[in-house]
Amino acid sequence: MNETKKFLMSLINDMNDHSSGTNMLKAPWKFLLVVLYVFSFNITTGQEIPVNPISYKLFTPFLFNPSVAGSKDFFSTDIMAGFRGKNQAQIISGNTRLIKKVPGTAASARGFEFTGIGVGGAIFNEVYDSSRNAGFMAAGSYHLALDKRALSFVSAGIAMRGFYHHFAGSTDHGIPAEDHYFPNIDAGLYYYNPYFYAGLSGLNLLGRPSNPDTLSTYLIPVTRQYFFNTGVKIVVSRALNLVIEPSVIFVTDDSLSTDLKRSVKPALRLYAGDFCLGTWFNDFERVSFLFQFRYPRFYVGTFFELPKNTAFYKQPLTAEVAFGLNLSKTKAGYSVRSHW
Repeated sequence: MNETKKFLMSLINDMNDHSSGTNMLKAPWKFLLVVLYVFSFNITTGQEIPVNPISYKLFTPFLFNPSVAGSKDFFSTDIMAGFRGKNQAQIISGNTRLIKKVPGTAASARGFEFTGIGVGGAIFNEVYDSSRNAGFMAAGSYHLALDKRALSFVSAGIAMRGFYHHFAGSTDHGIPAEDHYFPNIDAGLYYYNPYFYAGLSGLNLLGRPSNPDTLSTYLIPVTRQYFFNTGVKIVVSRALNLVIEPSVIFVTDDSLSTDLKRSVKPALRLYAGDFCLGTWFNDFERVSFLFQFRYPRFYVGTFFELPKNTAFYKQPLTAEVAFGLNLSKTKAGYSVRSHW
């Protein structure tokens, strides 16, 4: 689609250069080419919002499945930033399981216990060459224990989103700038235990909002998205605290596309004590790797994507960083070995 856009723009410029002498570019043809240009732009940007930083699907999955919010027994706050050429994006988020006070007993010496309610929230910002997305998300979930030891859970969650989208337009081609404000809703289900997890979720369930300007050919770049993610944690060595986690994310939209390269996104992570490294095939045309180091009270993580079939200097690199804090009264979520 990028090549199509470049072709159309070069065609428009070439015909404009000749229009003064030969009048090759009549108004109907110019209008048609502009529509094709805008249409090609819309196809490439129809997606969930936010789409970047892409590593949020690994570091903070409650952002695409609200039922994950509160699935850890600590209050996690996360800051992520991503850079790809001139494009940049940032997300600040947090989620926790609510607690309640209880009389101190041998079973609960801390004076509190976790409820079944999880909450989360986020604000995000994305900047592209010709557009910008910004907004917030507020999520709530309920977690039901499936055993007496409270190791296996099933949860359901819902999230409300508010979006601001700005399209810069093009003064050279008579395309006006546009601003849009609109709400949306996400929902999800999630099952998890210490060794296995699986989730199903839908984003932007209200669909694409209508454009109030009836003369505009520009489509707001947001569509319904459907996710299924699952993974398993395999203990390799308890003495060395080695755990491997193969996982996969399936994603599609209203078209229910079966293109495996676009829909299937496998990942593999290796945990060694407090250190994690791995790869995630978000884009099969790129090679990716991630690192994460966990501390008792905070963690740092990085994610990189490199082009696979072309020289790295010919395409923009993807570089993302993540930083998280544990703000809970208890630090158990980070002090217990292999609790990721």
